Amino acid sequence: MFYEPFKRDRAVLPHDPFKALVTPRPIGWISTIDAENRANLAPYSFFNAVSDNPHIVAFASDGRKDSLVNAEACGEFVCNLATWDLREAMNTTSATLPPGDDEFVHAGLATAPSILVRPPRVAASPWALECKTLAVFPMATLDGRTRYYLVTGQVVGVYIDDRFIVNGRVDTAAMKPIARLGYDEYSLTDSAFRLTRPD
Repeated sequence: MFYEPFKRDRAVLPHDPFKALVTPRPIGWISTIDAENRANLAPYSFFNAVSDNPHIVAFASDGRKDSLVNAEACGEFVCNLATWDLREAMNTTSATLPPGDDEFVHAGLATAPSILVRPPRVAASPWALECKTLAVFPMATLDGRTRYYLVTGQVVGVYIDDRFIVNGRVDTAAMKPIARLGYDEYSLTDSAFRLTRPD
């Protein structure tokens, strides 16, 4: 099968398979604060690390949602790990709430203070990346429309739950991170294997 995205045969592919192809995608569970110091928490499935020296992460927002607006205005955000144990709470924080409503409260999640930035982290999350906003890029399409915005941030602080550090390495599989697939599907990472790169 081959198709052009805007000419998809909807009888054959009624649901766009794009998100089911670029998988698994890590979930950027982004916490921010607004100008009135109110917390916000939302999951973003278009998220990833894009540089390791310095550590830079990015998430894409469909429109100017609260996370983007807050990260831009306050200059800071936190990425929290979404895990198997936190899957329901993560999903709850994706609900559309009135501006200013606290998703931490809505999902029954405890906060923990960050060290170098103002937004709190998810207390139960095994790791959190404290970030300073670098830039917000409007992503114009070939026809000149702008719907998505890319937010980049430099990691200035890293929290890791000590339970998941084994012999100086992070035991990622033990954290049971979840990732986004297509449609309403997710994946679970609870095992890992190693491949050593050739010199």
